[in-house]
Amino acid sequence: MFVVTYRKFFYVLSSILIVGSIIATIAWGFNFGIDFKGGTIVEIDYPKSAYPEGRPAQNVVIAQLNNAAEGLTPVLQPTGDTGYIIRMRNVTQPEKVAIESSLSISSSTVQEKQFDSIGPVLGAEAAQSSLISILCVVFAIVLFIAYAFRQVSKPISSWKYGIVAIIALIHDVIIPTGIFVVLGHFKGYEIDTLFVTALLVVLGFSVHDTIVVFDRVRENLRHAPARKPFDQIVGESISQTFTRSINTSLTTLLALIVLYFLGGEATQHFSLALIIGIAAGTYSSVFIGSPLLVTLERRQAKKAANIGKK
Repeated sequence: MFVVTYRKFFYVLSSILIVGSIIATIAWGFNFGIDFKGGTIVEIDYPKSAYPEGRPAQNVVIAQLNNAAEGLTPVLQPTGDTGYIIRMRNVTQPEKVAIESSLSISSSTVQEKQFDSIGPVLGAEAAQSSLISILCVVFAIVLFIAYAFRQVSKPISSWKYGIVAIIALIHDVIIPTGIFVVLGHFKGYEIDTLFVTALLVVLGFSVHDTIVVFDRVRENLRHAPARKPFDQIVGESISQTFTRSINTSLTTLLALIVLYFLGGEATQHFSLALIIGIAAGTYSSVFIGSPLLVTLERRQAKKAANIGKK
């Protein structure tokens, strides 16, 4: 009952987070990775036989790249124990030769594993495909919920469960996206295909929590007395599933936190997006989705009462 009783507080808190995320997105925009805006990816390896003390520091490699060509704005990501993945703008053939020379790739001391360029057209197509994939997932989730709750018609219609699920899912996408926009502005975090993958995982995880609560509401509606208030039924359903939802999320978050701090840098941004998204998804399933059902039911009852008076 606590969640339902204080639903207005949770609505305000969620509204602040969502509005803040939207404002940040409008003000600073997305810091797209080269997956979406195009650019060059170079993967190099420094063999231990030539570099017994380990690969050079990142600032050393960046200085070498900046000496090779202007405006590269390279971003380095360590890979393995001896290599780097370098992301930068698209380069011309002369610039490529200069970069390889500055990094000593032509010699036997530094190995080039990859040197690929992604054009802006391919990047735009990847961004479009990512957006379509998210919309398709959301649409499929709504269809599934509408079908699963097709026999529920009172006190609110089955399709409203799907609408509530959409609102919760939008909440779960906007918040991690907004946080990554802020991190992109201040820390250089990029929104790439790996981030989109994290959002798809979050959508699946969040809708699982939402359906668990909704399913318990459906079961309790079947066995509840006819005059039992709907908000009481929802409150009892939340109480019955609360421990399960929190425990499931906590165990997942603990694993992701360990991955974030102890895993490689290649997985840090991915695990951070999952941490934020799963936390927001758990929060929305309990504090947004279920209380919103109560709000819709009360508005529907109020509307019916007004019609009856007329």
